[in-house]
Amino acid sequence: MKQRLFLCLLLGCVAWMPMSTGGFREIAVPTDQWHSVPALIHVPQGSSKERFPLIVCFHGRSIAGHDISKLFREGIPRQIKEGRKIQAVNKLDGKLYKFIVLAPLAESWGINPPQLEVILNDVLKKYPVDSSRIYLTGYSAGGWCTTMSITDNRHLSSRIAAAVPMSPAPMDPVNYTRFKNTTDANIHAWYFAGTAEPQFLENSMRCIDSTNNHKKGLVKLTKHDKGHTGWHEFYDPAYRDSIDNMSIYEWMLQYKRK
Repeated sequence: MKQRLFLCLLLGCVAWMPMSTGGFREIAVPTDQWHSVPALIHVPQGSSKERFPLIVCFHGRSIAGHDISKLFREGIPRQIKEGRKIQAVNKLDGKLYKFIVLAPLAESWGINPPQLEVILNDVLKKYPVDSSRIYLTGYSAGGWCTTMSITDNRHLSSRIAAAVPMSPAPMDPVNYTRFKNTTDANIHAWYFAGTAEPQFLENSMRCIDSTNNHKKGLVKLTKHDKGHTGWHEFYDPAYRDSIDNMSIYEWMLQYKRK
């Protein structure tokens, strides 16, 4: 009887626990008072008092829907599933930082700024996040999520330390007039775009010019010869750019909120 009771309790706990997949746990994150979306979260091991920088990574349009396994096709989830560690040494203080990685799955297109605000509020309550080190990245439609989020409103901009938009899709027109939110928050952004994807390169340049109109020195661009692809190379922790000799993770760690 005791063994049967123990087995029932064990099965109940297993059923309650989030599923673990490829170094991630499957969770649900709220997007407003009534709705939530599935997400993958990777939390590195550390002491109970340790706080970790957070990377929120946004997927492309083809990933959107209800199949969470599609998140592993590209971006940071793919890097972790393939066994790479998302960590880096901060060249400013010489310390090794491990990242919490959150990958929400949008039903269509991508996560918008109001939804991200709600997601961040929830994640910061539940996980050991260093709130001074919140970073955003995404490719294609996920680049749209990233640039929309750093421009949309002053409050959200004030929470973000740095951003890495890769081949960002064009934003909602009004957001091109809101880059002062980005520059007032001193958000640094590293854009990636290819000469074989002219629409996305043009959009990246428009974002860079809009930033520079308010404040210079906050943006950099890696222009490559690939089409609307190639992000896997740049998300690899082994990648180094030819100018600063940094991975995107080393680059992110230079920046934090005060």
